[in-house]
Amino acid sequence: MARTESQSHDKFAGRWFWRYASPAAFFPLAGKLEKLCWVIAAVLTAVGLYIGFFVAPTDAQQGEVYRVIFIHVPAAWMAMVIYLAMAFWSGTGLVLGTRLSFMMSHALAPTGAMMAVVALVTGSLWGRPTWGTYWVWDARLTSTLILFFLYVGYMALAASFDDKKKGDRASALIALVGAINVPIIYFSVKWWNTLHQGSSVRPGSSSMAATMLTAMMVMTFAFWAYAIAAALHRLRTQVIEREREASWLKEAIK
Repeated sequence: MARTESQSHDKFAGRWFWRYASPAAFFPLAGKLEKLCWVIAAVLTAVGLYIGFFVAPTDAQQGEVYRVIFIHVPAAWMAMVIYLAMAFWSGTGLVLGTRLSFMMSHALAPTGAMMAVVALVTGSLWGRPTWGTYWVWDARLTSTLILFFLYVGYMALAASFDDKKKGDRASALIALVGAINVPIIYFSVKWWNTLHQGSSVRPGSSSMAATMLTAMMVMTFAFWAYAIAAALHRLRTQVIEREREASWLKEAIK
């Protein structure tokens, strides 16, 4: 019985995937999801910033400057998560040959690069009063900078090909190879002696005050919603560019 239910679930998931694997099928759904995610992102950002800057207590050691973590930490998390999502969609595109998978990967890249920049800038602003300098060649900072360069390299390579299919495949290889940098970023504070502090949020436990943790998690979900909305917007733009002659698209954008 369990085997039958599992097979039924797999068949349903497979049908759902292939149903929306084509640009024509996913385009209208992406438009609806994009609008919803923009609203969620706006609401959660307002709530998260209010809790983080006006409700959460002042840190006993770092004072008010610690509040930058409510932007820095979610941005750093998203920079890593988005790159892994890029690698996933790139791999899916290479294996299954689905155009939409490559387009999804391309749509994620600018937001991932932006998140990496936000993480680096806010980290520097946090580091100045904490470490006495805006930048050190700390293992986590350096690997995050490498992540930003991987994003830039991915986008540059994808844009350098006139043949979109060749650009898709070439940039996908960067996404897959570069994914090895993500666990290096995450585990860098454990593997090397660095100035960067360890994680205050761990599965099943946290060393943060409840209101601080709440603000951080709300901002994390806000960044998630923003990333999804921005990616879907770029995805729809790519579909319009690549499928501009398709009759279905002319009907969809009327």
